[in-house]
Amino acid sequence: MSSTHPRTTPARSPMAPPRTFLWCRRIFLTLLAGFVLVPVYVMVSSSLKPLADVTGEFRWLPSGLTLRPYIDIWSTVPLARYFVNSVIVAGAATVCSVVIAVFAAYAVSRHDFRGKRVFTVTVLSTQMFPGILFLLPLFLLYVNIGNATGIALFGSRGGLILTYLTFSLPFSIWMLIGYFDSVPRDLDEAALVDGCGPLRALLRIVVPAATPGIVAVAVYAFMTAWGEVLFASVMTNDTTRTLAVGLQAYSTLNDVYWNQIMAASLVVSVPVVAGFLLLQRYLVAGLTAGAVK
Repeated sequence: MSSTHPRTTPARSPMAPPRTFLWCRRIFLTLLAGFVLVPVYVMVSSSLKPLADVTGEFRWLPSGLTLRPYIDIWSTVPLARYFVNSVIVAGAATVCSVVIAVFAAYAVSRHDFRGKRVFTVTVLSTQMFPGILFLLPLFLLYVNIGNATGIALFGSRGGLILTYLTFSLPFSIWMLIGYFDSVPRDLDEAALVDGCGPLRALLRIVVPAATPGIVAVAVYAFMTAWGEVLFASVMTNDTTRTLAVGLQAYSTLNDVYWNQIMAASLVVSVPVVAGFLLLQRYLVAGLTAGAVK
């Protein structure tokens, strides 16, 4: 004869959050996900519609789908040339930011010198000023340098790279200083005892240990240069225009190719999204480095 026992629910831990909090969190996260995903759905659905359907009454479910906008985006404007310009500018700005920031941050982190704190505060304080504050001074500086030396900085990729360094480099240096401070100095001393010079110790010991922080700096510098619009719209011409500015060419005096704009926006977002997903674990580790010692 078998006996039945009433099913008991497991007791809640005293440290468990209240059920009201859990439900509020679920509702908030659901609303946040909808707030993020609805614009993405509108972009994707609009990029697959004919232009007449996009400019007409909006429908959540498209009546017809077409891949024609993804084909026309390359012929309506020279999108491939803009893409190459963005890759060169963003890639060069990223490499320069990482290389210079590594050496500068290592010097500040490992050596004491007069004015060290002033230098660190000055580097960080440059992030307080809006970018438009530097637009006119840089424009006049590039024009005067071109007139005096013949070096074409205005309207060139090199000038745009230097412009992006003025924003990404200070933050990169400040971020890597904090990360190098979290790397034990015993590693440097052990490498020096083994016969390594300071440069070799940096490249072979410290840099591999600081990979998450360096990757976080590289992602920040690349994203800053890839999507920048203000300086790219002033410092470039028809041959050096980047993707962020080139998307405006889909808007003409007669019509606005909204379906092609959405398609091009999705295409140009692929490198950034793919890179972020591939390097996500390094990025999170680099951003949180040094927070807890």
